[in-house]
Amino acid sequence: MTEEDYIKKQIELNSNIRCENTVNLSQVQTVAGVDLAYWKEEEQKHAVCCIVIIDYNTFEVIERVSYADKIKVPYIPGCLAFREVPLFLETYKKVTMIPDVIFFDGNGYLHPRHMGLATHAGILIQKATVGIAKSYYKVGDVDFVMPANTAQAYTEIEWNGEHYGRVLRTHVNVKPIFLSVGNAIDINTATQMANRLTTRESHVPIPTRLADLMTHEKRKELTEKR
Repeated sequence: MTEEDYIKKQIELNSNIRCENTVNLSQVQTVAGVDLAYWKEEEQKHAVCCIVIIDYNTFEVIERVSYADKIKVPYIPGCLAFREVPLFLETYKKVTMIPDVIFFDGNGYLHPRHMGLATHAGILIQKATVGIAKSYYKVGDVDFVMPANTAQAYTEIEWNGEHYGRVLRTHVNVKPIFLSVGNAIDINTATQMANRLTTRESHVPIPTRLADLMTHEKRKELTEKR
């Protein structure tokens, strides 16, 4: 597929985004975090995807699964989900407890065509998903406004009159994260969950932090075997 093919597919998928909120916070029991890590072997790109599921009330880890494979899709700006979704789907097949909400280390609606990994994957598995990025993926000519240096302060990211995401500072004196809905959740519910799931150990929510740590462990384990 060419870049034009990927963009066309994103535009087609866009009509399937569920913008209405389906998450009742009083009923959420489990939340998952998803992240990927890459490495190269003899000019061939590889990646491992990790999913960590925690109890939303106690933060206890319930399940950890991973899947590694060669990367078959080249890196194309704005089309990253196409190289990561296949690995995510294979990893998701290994989950024995389906989580209520899934947090992705990456963007969702905060994307020129609203097709970040969290949205793309959320559509395919028909689940509530949230994008949590640690750096800003610029949409249009919009620069983000830094939120006040207070815990849970945020500013909005809007372009052409449309809301794309939120710049959220989870603690005082930490870098903000870039939060966006993925699928089947609204921005306020996603923000409330992100704040609740962020402890003093990190400025990012527990699920994606644990998934990130696991990808480093698995990458080291896999590369040392070779």
